[in-house]
Amino acid sequence: MKTKLKLIAMSEIQAEEVKWLWYPYIPCGKITIVQGDPGEGKTTFVLALAALLTRGLSMPGGSLTLPPTNIIYQTAEDGLADTIKPRLDSLGADCSRVLVIDENERELTLNDHRLAQAIQETNAGLVALDPIQAYLGDGVDMHRANEIRPIFKRLCQMAEQTGCAVILIGHMNKMQGAKSAYRGLGSIDFRAAARSVLLVGRSKDDPNMRVVVHDKSSLAPEGQSILFSLDSESGFTWDGFCDTTASELLSGSGPTITKTEQAEKLILEMLESGEVASDKLLHRSTALGISERTLKIAKQNLGVSAIRRGDRWYVQMAEPIQEGKGVMC
Repeated sequence: MKTKLKLIAMSEIQAEEVKWLWYPYIPCGKITIVQGDPGEGKTTFVLALAALLTRGLSMPGGSLTLPPTNIIYQTAEDGLADTIKPRLDSLGADCSRVLVIDENERELTLNDHRLAQAIQETNAGLVALDPIQAYLGDGVDMHRANEIRPIFKRLCQMAEQTGCAVILIGHMNKMQGAKSAYRGLGSIDFRAAARSVLLVGRSKDDPNMRVVVHDKSSLAPEGQSILFSLDSESGFTWDGFCDTTASELLSGSGPTITKTEQAEKLILEMLESGEVASDKLLHRSTALGISERTLKIAKQNLGVSAIRRGDRWYVQMAEPIQEGKGVMC
């Protein structure tokens, strides 16, 4: 049955003004990506913004002050009790306004109905998911545009319908020297779907100083680059603005191994000579501080398959390990 043609004249469309959680960096009802190399402060930066929002304080450089805002924060890499909560406390957040969707029974994905439900029930102004690839869902190849586009289309619709700002935190790939547009992990469609992209990196002049560059802005002029410090003694501090560009920032940041990459390296080492018992791999990864969920992501990235022999499960590479395939350390 053919779908009936329906045309909409632009004269029928009611123009709307863009609303902002933080002008010009984070628009409401849209997707913002915060990305950078591991260990450069992406998560702490987002948590610092969340802390300001929960207390109704003005954002860096902003004159607009919003009422205290509820935040939904999901993480697949950091522990809530030993990492996220202590950071929020140190940043002065109102932790009663920072909410987490329980994933014990079922892991969350970008298209999970619980996201919209949680936003509506809590009137959340911001949802943050860290990292992006942990929330794509089983069987989704983050490098394939045809698999990424429908996921992001539904996520964009959810953000627009609820008016909630969505922040996706992601790592950079290893393409040293490439333009910032091609340094994001996964398909270029991640960047295409985002209305704003922020790069976080370490200053070349001061290892405690971090720089946030506004690398893409579809709804407003790009904002100034932001400075903040991470120091073992003084903690987190906002340090104003600078004129650092994306290319300058990327040229000064060096590669660091993530937990996912550490898991991939472990898998490649253990499966180099053939299949390995699943429980043995899990035991080794746990000893290295790698979560079961991170191990699962790493197996998906490498194309690892599972096979049952008797009452025991084994893992094996779905295809032979080729030279150059795997983790760059």
